[in-house]
Amino acid sequence: MTTTPRTPVRLTRFAHGGGCACKIPPGELEDLLGSLTAPFPAPAGTPLLVGAATGDDAAVVALPAPGGGPAQALVSTADFFTPVVDDPYDWGRIAAANALSDVYAMGGHPVVAVNLLAWPREVLPFELAREVLRGGLEIAAAAGCHVGGGHSVDDPEPKYGMAVTGLADPARLLRNDAGRPGLPLSLTKPLGLGVLNNRHKATGERFEQAVATMVALNRDASRAALAAGATCATDVTGFGLLGHLHKLARASNVTAVLDTAAVPYLDGARDAVRDGYVSGGTRRNLDWVAPFTDFGGADADTRLLLADAQTSGGLLVAGEVPGAPVIGELVPHGPHSVVLR
Repeated sequence: MTTTPRTPVRLTRFAHGGGCACKIPPGELEDLLGSLTAPFPAPAGTPLLVGAATGDDAAVVALPAPGGGPAQALVSTADFFTPVVDDPYDWGRIAAANALSDVYAMGGHPVVAVNLLAWPREVLPFELAREVLRGGLEIAAAAGCHVGGGHSVDDPEPKYGMAVTGLADPARLLRNDAGRPGLPLSLTKPLGLGVLNNRHKATGERFEQAVATMVALNRDASRAALAAGATCATDVTGFGLLGHLHKLARASNVTAVLDTAAVPYLDGARDAVRDGYVSGGTRRNLDWVAPFTDFGGADADTRLLLADAQTSGGLLVAGEVPGAPVIGELVPHGPHSVVLR
C-alpha cells in the first residue's frame, strides 16, 4: 500500500544514504577496529562481560550487587543515522526503536536514553526537528525508558538517534558467541526494509508496512527468546541478514545453514529489487559476505534481499521463538560461515 508523502519537505533528499544503509561498510569497519590493538588497562571493579571482540550489539559490564542483592549488568549502546523516511515524526520513531533494539538484542531492558541530533539549522526549520524528537520520545515512552536530554550539533546533514543505557541479568544475556550446533534459527521481523526505504527515497512512495515494521519494538521478541531459554541472538540491521548471520556464526565457531524458502519478506520487497532500488550499502554487504558464504542455487535477487541493509529490523535468535518463523539451523563449523539451501 502506498500513499503520497505527508510532508512537503523530502528529508531523505538531505542525506547521502538512508537509515542503517549509511553505516561504514562492515569490511572497512573491521579493518579500522582491528588496527586498534594497543593494550589499555581495564578499569577495576566493573568487569567487561561483552565488548567489541565478538561484534555484539552493545557493550555490557558487570555491576557489583549492592547489599548482597541480585547481580546486574549494565548495557550501553548508541545508534543514529540519516533520514530513512521523509516524515520527521516517523523518522524519530524509527531511529528510537532502532537504538533501543540493541539493548533488547542483548537480553536487557532500556532504562534511560539521551538524544543525539545533528541538524542543518539554516536549511531545515526547527519545527521538523521538534517532530523528530517527538517521535523518539513516544517510542521511548512506550518502552518504559526515560529520555534525559541529549546532545545536538549544527551539521549540513540531518542525523538522529539515541545513546541508550539498560540493565540485564548477567547470567541470561543474549550474545553472538553463544550459538551451538543443533540450534534452530528464528527471525522475528521480515526482510526488505532497505529496498523499500530506497524506493521511498527515490520516488516519494510511502510504504506503511515498512514503517510499521521499523517502529515495532523488539521488546516482546527479546522477552520471548529469554523465556524459551535462548542465549544467542543479534538484531538484523545495517549489515543485512547475511552479514549479521556471518558475525554470529564466526563468533560461535559454527556454520549457519539458511533455508532461503523460509525467510519472510515484506510485501513489495522483491518488486523493489527487480526495479533496481538496491542501496550501495546492500551491495557492499553482499561483497563482504561472499567469501564466507556458500550461495548454493540462490538467484541474484535473493542474494541481494538476504544482504539488504535493514533499519530497525528484527531479532535473529538461535532458538525457537513463538510466532517467529524458523529460517535455518546452526551446524558444526565447516568451510563457510553461512550456507544457503
